[in-house]
Amino acid sequence: MSRGEHVAVTDAAIDKIKQMILSGELSPGDRLPKEADLAERLGLSRNSLREAVRALALINVLDVRQGDGTYVTSLEPRLLLDTMSFVLDLHRDDTVIQFFEVRRILEPAATAMAALTMSDDDIAELKAVLDSLPAEPTIEELVANDLTFHQRIAQGSGNAVLCSFIESLSGPTTRARIWRGLTQEGALEKTQEQHIAIYEAIASRQAEVARSWAIVHVAGVESWLKKAL
Repeated sequence: MSRGEHVAVTDAAIDKIKQMILSGELSPGDRLPKEADLAERLGLSRNSLREAVRALALINVLDVRQGDGTYVTSLEPRLLLDTMSFVLDLHRDDTVIQFFEVRRILEPAATAMAALTMSDDDIAELKAVLDSLPAEPTIEELVANDLTFHQRIAQGSGNAVLCSFIESLSGPTTRARIWRGLTQEGALEKTQEQHIAIYEAIASRQAEVARSWAIVHVAGVESWLKKAL
């Protein structure tokens, strides 16, 4: 069998398992039938089935537990989009701007939604995140604080899919590079002021103001990146 034929057979096997999930025959948390039984039922060789399972495990659709069997994962958006963060860390400089263009579309929408849906306790925790940053933070502390701040807002949107997309669009590797550059250029204070402005707009339940500050914030970083790359 040629490589092309081999890939086509594996793709067909993946599609058959996918159809079992889409039809409801397999639900989140379900254990797959034994390998021999499932291969026979789907008309696949055991090797093809094994490769399909391995591929679906890599993208968090299936969970292979040694000695226990293979299970369908929770299929939550966060889990399925997790591989996107890995892809982002491997991006080339000429594509990072495109990721930021997507962030500029999604993050303001999530921020506006958060202003309307976050609980008072959630907003208090958001303020605590900002207050937890030391007066002279390290790059690592800036990255961790930035991640947490934006994650809380994305989660506060109340939309799990939107939250997962946003969280996967800018991982620690990209953020560290950005914060290092902003700090070197003396833009740290301005960026932190934008965080405070976003928080204050959310705290006062001003959705459109929060949206506007989020646009300014992401667009500012995007503009810096265009000059830096």
